[in-house]
Amino acid sequence: MEKILILGGSGLVGKALINELKEGYDVYGTYASSLITSLPDDKQFQLKVQEINKLVELVSFIQPDIVISCLRGDFDQQLKFHEKLAEVLQNTKSSLYFFSTTNVFDGDLSKPHTETDTPIAESDYGKYKIECENRLKEVLADRAIILRIPAIWGKNSRRWNEINECIKNNESIDVYSNIVWNNLLDVDLASQLRFILEKKLKGIFHLGTADPIMQSQFYEQILSKLADETDLLRYNMYEDNSQTYYFVLNTNRNDNHESLQRTNEDIISYLLGQNEGL
Repeated sequence: MEKILILGGSGLVGKALINELKEGYDVYGTYASSLITSLPDDKQFQLKVQEINKLVELVSFIQPDIVISCLRGDFDQQLKFHEKLAEVLQNTKSSLYFFSTTNVFDGDLSKPHTETDTPIAESDYGKYKIECENRLKEVLADRAIILRIPAIWGKNSRRWNEINECIKNNESIDVYSNIVWNNLLDVDLASQLRFILEKKLKGIFHLGTADPIMQSQFYEQILSKLADETDLLRYNMYEDNSQTYYFVLNTNRNDNHESLQRTNEDIISYLLGQNEGL
């Protein structure tokens, strides 16, 4: 049974990955402050991004076949952390799966982007992720697998909780009427990664709903079903209000199984508890 070490196992994505992968894999996880309830005590370890020496000791102790990084934290510290992680894994046979972001393309919102497009970022977040992607690929070559993801939703996600809090307190929700985006559920992300692991696929992956949608329309669909009204939405325009901007990850790969692709309607139905089987 392959050993998997999930860095950031107590977060939204990390929890979904553990729940998906603990059947069939020997799963270990790290947390910054909150214990991981779905793992036994002897398979979880407290680890913060500044504790690079502890990272080295942990990898040496576990000797994972697969490392999955879904860490959060200070960008500079994360970069140092991942540089050391790549160095530690360089002389092993381990593969590293690194979660990146749509923001690697936030310097060009004129179109959706595929895996073969060259990243260009304006935000510090996007620039950090680009640098981290490049460093990992330089050291680990094809053993560094890059997973770029859009906005992540889940029943315990910050975005979903904020919507419910705004409805409860009758507070406005800011949305953009000229930004097209796509989304992804935490549980679907976990299923897609399991497929990638089992098929031992390499390279860069763009994960997300196959039907990009205007951000304001996505929220309108949620509010119309959740509160039967949309007057809490406060509409904004991003930069030039005559332009449409695309914060969208498209894929030109044909090896990620179509049955794992979801629509925005699937996401909304799941969040509302109308489709528990996703």
